[in-house]
Amino acid sequence: MEALQVRVSGDRLLIVELGKGIDPVCNDRVHRLAALLTAAQHPAVEAVVPSYCTLALYYDPEKITWHALIDLLRRCARRLETEPVPQAHVVEIPVCYGGVFGPDLEAVAVLAGLEVEEVIRLHCAGYYRIYAIGFTPGFCYLGGLDPRIHTPRLNTPRVLVPAGSVGIAGGQTGVYPLAGPGGWQLIGRTPRRLFTPDRSPPVPYQPGDTICFRPISAEQFAQLGGEEQG
Repeated sequence: MEALQVRVSGDRLLIVELGKGIDPVCNDRVHRLAALLTAAQHPAVEAVVPSYCTLALYYDPEKITWHALIDLLRRCARRLETEPVPQAHVVEIPVCYGGVFGPDLEAVAVLAGLEVEEVIRLHCAGYYRIYAIGFTPGFCYLGGLDPRIHTPRLNTPRVLVPAGSVGIAGGQTGVYPLAGPGGWQLIGRTPRRLFTPDRSPPVPYQPGDTICFRPISAEQFAQLGGEEQG
C-alpha cells in the first residue's frame, strides 16, 4: 500500500506505519496522512492519532467495511507526497534550571563533560518537535535534543516527579505536566500548568507542534507560579 504498513490492533483500530525511529521526514509524512484522513471527514473515522512514525486510526466497524477502510487509506496515500505539512505552532515554556527544580542538572553536566551553564544554554537553544503525547496526560516527547547533552535515564526511576519537571532521557527531552513516577534526568521545572482538564483544549500543544524553552530565575518562577497556574 504505497509504502504503508498496516497492522490490525483490536476490532476498531488500525496502526499505519510509515517508517522507523525518530525521523522528522517520516514524522512529516505521518502528519500529512493524518491531515488527509481528517479532511476526508468519513463518518466511520472516530479519531486519528499521529505519533513518531505511525498513525493510529480509530474507526467504527459498523459504519465501514474492511475493504472500504483500506480503500480510504489508499486514496489518501496517493496524495501523500503532494499534501503540505500542517502548520506547526511554537509554544514557549519558561524553565527554572538546577537546584531543587532540576536535581540532576549537575549530573547531566558531568556526564556531558560540560559546565552547567553550557547545558542550560544548549537545552534552551533547541526548537523541539513534539513527536508524541502520552504516558500521562499532556506529556510531550520531544526530539531534536543537542547530541552533546544526550543522557541515559536514571538506573532507578523516582516514585514521584513534581509537576512541571523538565527531563532528559537519551536523545529526547520532555515535561511532566502532572506529578507521578518517572525515570528521566530532571534538569529544571516550569511554573506553567500544561494540563488543565476543564480547558479546551486541555493542553496548549499537539503532536507536530514545536516547543522552545526560556530560562527563568527562582524569583521569576515564584512570580509566574501564581500567574501561570492560577
